[in-house]
Amino acid sequence: MAAEIVNPRSDSSTDQDAGAEPLDSIDPAFALHRGGKMAVRATVPIRDKDDLSLAYTPGVAKVCSAIAEQPELVHDYTWKSSVVAVVTDGTAVLGLGDIGPEASLPVMEGKAILFKQFGGVDAVPIALGTTDADEIVETVVRLAPSFGGVNLEDISAPRCFEIERRLQERLDIPVFHDDQHGTAVVTLAALRNAARLTGRSLGDLRAVISGAGAAGVAIAKFLLEAGIGDVAVADRKGVVSEDRDDLTSVKRELASLTNKAGLSGSLEAALAGADVFIGVSGGTVPEPAVASMAEGAFVFAMANPNPEVHPDVAHKYAAVVATGRSDYPNQINNVLAFPGIFAGALQVRASRITEGMKIAAAEALAAVVGDDLAADYVIPSPFDERVAPAVTAAVAAAARAEGVARR
Repeated sequence: MAAEIVNPRSDSSTDQDAGAEPLDSIDPAFALHRGGKMAVRATVPIRDKDDLSLAYTPGVAKVCSAIAEQPELVHDYTWKSSVVAVVTDGTAVLGLGDIGPEASLPVMEGKAILFKQFGGVDAVPIALGTTDADEIVETVVRLAPSFGGVNLEDISAPRCFEIERRLQERLDIPVFHDDQHGTAVVTLAALRNAARLTGRSLGDLRAVISGAGAAGVAIAKFLLEAGIGDVAVADRKGVVSEDRDDLTSVKRELASLTNKAGLSGSLEAALAGADVFIGVSGGTVPEPAVASMAEGAFVFAMANPNPEVHPDVAHKYAAVVATGRSDYPNQINNVLAFPGIFAGALQVRASRITEGMKIAAAEALAAVVGDDLAADYVIPSPFDERVAPAVTAAVAAAARAEGVARR
């Protein structure tokens, strides 16, 4: 079976008070979403009794018996090795926040069709009716026999860190929180190319990240793993530093890893002389703070739909500007990463997604740009057909090199 995009239904079932104008006629987004954006289809025909006897009884019993005797055969004779569970509790959906599992489903369906469209990976949206970390972990562990990987999505921090860690400890399939790691991979790829464009290396750069949630924490750790010179992270109360006594356990760890310069105080103060701004928090950074950054700075203002620094303002002071929006150049979009990362991991039946696999994905993504590198082209388009194959191949090779591949 596989997931596929389906045409919206014409059925006009009630979606609001009787007599009100249908939502479909007000906004085309509702028309597109009517009936959902995906379906399940068979990959084998059932045309006659012979087909039926092979696809179901009695033929299916032979396959079941073989798998019972040799459990690893499940990867060859079911869809397990090509399907991912997209799991959420609806607590951190886009910029909408805690809107609940039902309201999260349009996003989870969207994620599933992106997996298929850009990575050839089947995915099943699973919205859970609980926000309890223990219940989420236990539920996913029990669902895991049906899937080759788990993509955690839109689960709020700091629970998302614990949930991912505990699931990966208990499962022998990849568990990947895309809000953290997908964002980090694409950010690193763009940053590598921005540095190359301006004749610098990562080690030459000091970055300031606005936002100490899932994405901000993951980006900071990933940039350190990749060799950035220094990085400081700011939350609503200012720079996350070891002299603060109001930090969660996640932020205390972050403080111990980051901010070699010993900065404290506000985000604006930290930006003075900084080479890189990375925004994953929303809000607005005052123009004077952007102006105080180092010459040739990079501004990656990725909040959607309103970047922390408007591109028109950023271009006054920065050598490279990126956003999370599709209507500006250099879109930092997770879809550049997660389909290929999972495709590569599934291809070699990896037991997990390692730091090395993520760095390989970032390097492959950056390399797609090649000699076309320019200030308005440090990261490729999601529609560049070279992206997914390049990331897939790099991730598969890294998995083999790191000893987590099983074929």
